[in-house]
Amino acid sequence: MPDIPQPRLVLATRNAGKLRELRDLLRGQVPGLDVDTQVIDAAAAGAPDVVESGVTFRENALLKAEQTARATGLLAVADDSGLAVDVLGGAPGIFSARWAGRHGDDAANLDLLLAQLADIPEEQRGAAFECAAALAHPDGGGTIETGRLRGHLLTAPRGTGGFGYDPILVPHGLDRSCAELSSEEKNTISHRGIAFRALLPHLVDALA
Repeated sequence: MPDIPQPRLVLATRNAGKLRELRDLLRGQVPGLDVDTQVIDAAAAGAPDVVESGVTFRENALLKAEQTARATGLLAVADDSGLAVDVLGGAPGIFSARWAGRHGDDAANLDLLLAQLADIPEEQRGAAFECAAALAHPDGGGTIETGRLRGHLLTAPRGTGGFGYDPILVPHGLDRSCAELSSEEKNTISHRGIAFRALLPHLVDALA
């Protein structure tokens, strides 16, 4: 029986969509890295949940990466990302995943946000996806990068791809929501794709 490659990198999340995006971004970028077996999520690594006690995306990303690296002994990557709506002063922001009260309930979060924006005209529905992505070493040290995707919000969800608020954000210059884009299209322009591509050279060096 062939040996199963040992994990080399853990993504500090239990979100399957985020793990899939990171694997897609890393695929073919690091010689000898089997992204499907050696890039794992927090659950597979047995990492504990990290309390997101920071007040910015950057603080939360660093907290998750550093604590996951220490707990697992593996190189760790974490991101904190969310939707910043202009007329809400940047909210939901760091509370995006639990805007409706329960973490990760995408449908409830969408419904609540759309209800709050029901009377907002199209020209005032500007928003941005924002992301901070952090890399941490088990013995300390690391780096952080950021990304942003500007667009406007729809009045009803469109598309079946992606996750989170993807069905209601249409990126500037496009006529489709993020949930109507292919994975390749989305990764090219997304806030997370921008942040992780900026982080990629540091990852390649760390995994070399």
